[in-house]
Order: sequence, then structure tokens, then C-alpha cells
Amino acid sequence: MTDIEKIVAKALAEGNPSGWFESVYRHANQNPRQIPWANLTPHPLLVDWLQETKPDGNGKQALVIGCGLGDDCEILSQFGFKVTAFDVSSTAIAWCRQRFPTSRVHYQVADLLNLPLDWQNRFDLVVEVRTIQSLPLDVRDQVLEAIANLVKPVGLLLLVANFRAENQPLTGPPWAMSQAELQRLTSFNLEKI
Repeated sequence: MTDIEKIVAKALAEGNPSGWFESVYRHANQNPRQIPWANLTPHPLLVDWLQETKPDGNGKQALVIGCGLGDDCEILSQFGFKVTAFDVSSTAIAWCRQRFPTSRVHYQVADLLNLPLDWQNRFDLVVEVRTIQSLPLDVRDQVLEAIANLVKPVGLLLLVANFRAENQPLTGPPWAMSQAELQRLTSFNLEKI
């Protein structure tokens, strides 16, 4: 069992499905190579989408879920979006602020399973990169609903996830998503485009 698997198992045993992130960031001791998902660059699929669509973010609000070390947030800010970014890990948020001391991004600590009520239906663009699959299945429906509720009625959710076949064994973390789980987002008034 890897160190991260041990950290996750401990958090899950304590009934804290998102609690393991803080331990991972804290144990990394400011070394991004100790964070398996930290590439210190924006996610390539987000970059591709931005280059293809060239969105004008001026006057629009974006939210980055589980922002990690902040690279996705900073590129969205460059496109003019007023960006709010959160992570459940206070260590990750402090690290973002240290990495980007003059950033216009509003970095804050928040838990996807207990978000501020004033965030509901607030954001023109919501970016989620593999956060859903990093949480156990027993909270998946709650997580999907929480994410869907962040998007304005005419807003956009940009979701990046690993997928698995419906009959594929489920191991994790990460717990890859199925097409059926992705389809559940439509039950929360989102339309796949």
C-alpha cells in the first residue's frame, strides 16, 4: 500500500472522505513532486479548450473546484475571468498564494461537500478537473449535485475526468467515472454539449 493509499484509508475510516487532501499536501513539505497530480502547469485539456474557444471572461465569474496548486486558476484569470478557486486543503491554498503572490485569483479554503450557500447558481464557468473521481463513491451523488448547483442557468461546466466502462472493476483512488454517472448531471438541469 502506497503512502497516499494509507492516508486515504485512514481518512475514509474516520468518515472524512475529503480529509485526506490536507495530509497529502502537508506531507509533501512544499515539494510538488510529492503531489501525484501536481504538474505545475494548467491542465492540457483546459488549455486546449481556452485556445479553441477564446472565451472573453471580462465581467464573468469562474470557479475552480479543488484548485490544487493553482495553475488552472491563473490561466483563467489571464482570459479575464474573475476567478474564485478553492481547495479543502489549507496547505494547498497557502501554497497557491505563495506561488502567485500578485494573483487576482481569490483563493480560499472550502469543502465541496459543504459549500457556501451564496455560491449556488453564481458562476458563468465552473472548472472541475478530476476532483469528482478523487472522492469515494458513497458521496458521488452529493458531489455531482453540489457541482451542478454552482453553475448559472446559462453557465458552463467544464469537466475533466478519467472514465471507466460500466462493467470495469472499481478501484481507487482515483475512482474513475462511468458514462452513467456523467449522465446523472443532466438530472441537475445541465445539458451535455
